[in-house]
Amino acid sequence: MFENCKFVDLTHFLDGDIPTWNGSCGFSHEVKMSYDQGVCVMSYKSHAGVGTHMDAPNHFYEGADAIGDLSLSQFFVRVYVIDVRKQSHPDFFLSKEDVCTFEKKHGEIEKNSLVVAFTGWDMFWETPGKYRNVQKDMQMHFPGFSEESVVYLLSKGIVGIGIDTLSPDGSNMNFPVHKLLLGKGKYIIENLTNLEQMPPSGAHVVVLPPKVRVGSESAIRAVGLIIDNS
Repeated sequence: MFENCKFVDLTHFLDGDIPTWNGSCGFSHEVKMSYDQGVCVMSYKSHAGVGTHMDAPNHFYEGADAIGDLSLSQFFVRVYVIDVRKQSHPDFFLSKEDVCTFEKKHGEIEKNSLVVAFTGWDMFWETPGKYRNVQKDMQMHFPGFSEESVVYLLSKGIVGIGIDTLSPDGSNMNFPVHKLLLGKGKYIIENLTNLEQMPPSGAHVVVLPPKVRVGSESAIRAVGLIIDNS
């Protein structure tokens, strides 16, 4: 089944030095038993929304679907990767025009697909200060999606969006993109990586979170699947 398939790991490693939303340590692990005791047993401690992770609708809306409620069919989907590296900057927002230009070149975005903004921001992952990019206004600044682009994508019937930054809202701390998507029962994936290995269209992704009851966020393993039909 997968003989002609290339796998792309779209997930960052989790460790104690990764950039997080509030700048504090969001993940740690500790050896509880070592090999001199016959087996290695470890303890992981983590905030829910660290590393490459998914936001569920109940992240913003009480009573909405949690991580464990989302359908498996939403995790195995076609993916469109919109490369905006050339125009990207700390206050860049993907526009509806960017999406329409992409569709003219690569075909119309299909229903039940994931749309990802490839901004190139993951180049700063190893330097958390640059990745968070707190400026004189004491706000973080990094690329995101515009409200207009998300309204348009919702009209296409997508399952969600992804981005290679801490948030698709960029520097907008009113979180309009989160509210639009999560309010419609969609999900959001943040802190993706290796998007340069993905084609603009024609590929699929698997994005699997643990089955957390009433969980609002969760780290995931995101994998791109590129099928070679030649």
